[in-house]
Parts: sequence; C-alpha cells; structure tokens
Amino acid sequence: MRVISINLNGIRSACSKGLLPWLAQQDADIVCVQELKAQAADMTLEMLAPDGYHGYFHYAEKKGYSGVGIYCRQKPQTVMEGLGIPEFDSEGRYIETRFGNLSVVSLYLPSGSSGEVRQTVKFQFMAAFMPHLRELHASGREVLLCGDWNVAHTEKDLKNWRGNRKNSGFLPEERAWLTELFNEVGFVDVFRHLHPELEAYTWWSNRGQAWAKNVGWRIDYHIATPGVAQSARSANIYMDQRFSDHAPLTVDYDINLKANISP
Repeated sequence: MRVISINLNGIRSACSKGLLPWLAQQDADIVCVQELKAQAADMTLEMLAPDGYHGYFHYAEKKGYSGVGIYCRQKPQTVMEGLGIPEFDSEGRYIETRFGNLSVVSLYLPSGSSGEVRQTVKFQFMAAFMPHLRELHASGREVLLCGDWNVAHTEKDLKNWRGNRKNSGFLPEERAWLTELFNEVGFVDVFRHLHPELEAYTWWSNRGQAWAKNVGWRIDYHIATPGVAQSARSANIYMDQRFSDHAPLTVDYDINLKANISP
C-alpha cells in the first residue's frame, strides 16, 4: 500500500504546477491532501476524481481557506467528515476513510504563526483532538493519520531550531503534545521509525532562500498505530518538483488494501 500526504497550499495552484500528472505516475493507493483553499464549486472534475481515484473532501466554510481531502483507488466502506466539534469542523481539518479494520485520515492541524489568536485556537484544537486520538488508538482499529501537523517534534526536525524555540510550531507545549501522542498514547512517527537520525524537511518558508538552502521544517507526518508503522518499508520526501511550499511525503506499507476490505 503506497500512501502520499501533501499540503497543497491551494489545490488550484498545485494543479497549475503539475500535481495531477505527477500523481498519475506515482501508483499510490491513497493520497491525503490538505489546505485545499477551495470549495466544492471551485473543483474541476479532475480535481474531484483524478483518473483511477475516488475523491472525498471536507471543505472549510470560509472561501479560499483550509480544507482536506483523500483520493483512494478502492472505495472506502465509510467516510467521516469532521470531528463533531463545530468550531473546528467549520474550518475543514479532518476527514477519515475506513477500509475494513484500517482507518486513513487526512489532517490539517491549525497554524499559530499569524499571532496569539490563532495560537490559542491551535492549542484549543490540540486539547480537543487528543481525546479523539486516544479513542482511535484504543478502538482496536489500525489507524494512519497523514497530514500537516504544524509542529516540528525534535531538534532534528527543523534546520534552525535554536532560533525557533519561542515560535509557533516549535513551542515546548506543542512538542510535549506530540511526545505524549508517541510515548503515552502509543502512536508512531513512521518517518522517524524508518529514519531515526535523518535530518529531512517537508516545508520551507517563502522568505529568503529557505528552499535553496534547505532551511526547512518537518511538519508533515504519517502517524500510525504500531501495526501499521511496523509494516512501513520505505519513506520518501519528493523534492524534484515543487507543487507548493510543502513537499509530498510518500510511504510504502506492507499492507494489501484490497485484502483488508474483502468480506
């Protein structure tokens, strides 16, 4: 099972930069996308269902903002839009597809970088989301959460960690929240499981020469229950083309999705 996660920073913009032809070459079973910045009326047929895929989306109510989606070759048995928390669901941040005993989620956790108001919203989301994550882990289901978590967990996960210790995305409270998710709840950072020491990034600021100098952050993750994580065979961050300010993160799992959903 090949799964790709990418924050598009606008699906229309990403498609204008060659996203769909690239996707057609990847042979992915599931593609989790975030930050659509589009409503249903803005989506072309190709965006709604690229060749060979079924598309499912959770749009934000605000135009040109947030939104998540999942493309999958196999139709899921269940699709769940949102967390059931109106103030967050209005921003289009969570969609879950279920294939037998496997849940695949596309997630876009709020950013707090624009100021104190949005940082407060981010902390509120994290506080409300943790009980849901605990429920998922305790459910007995296998779970894979892909997306932009807007937190770099350790010093290995951003180039300029010393200069960002007081900035959103690397605050002690945010990092401790991820530590709790991994060490106490029991989820696994799949990329770090495969590459314990590798310094690699998935997002680069548009300021200065961040991309050219590879001064980035690793804030896009595949986070999974141990059974899924143990089946991961390879992880790749694609940097040969740029579809947005994030890079696609692809992980291959030793899971047969068709067998997983057969009766």
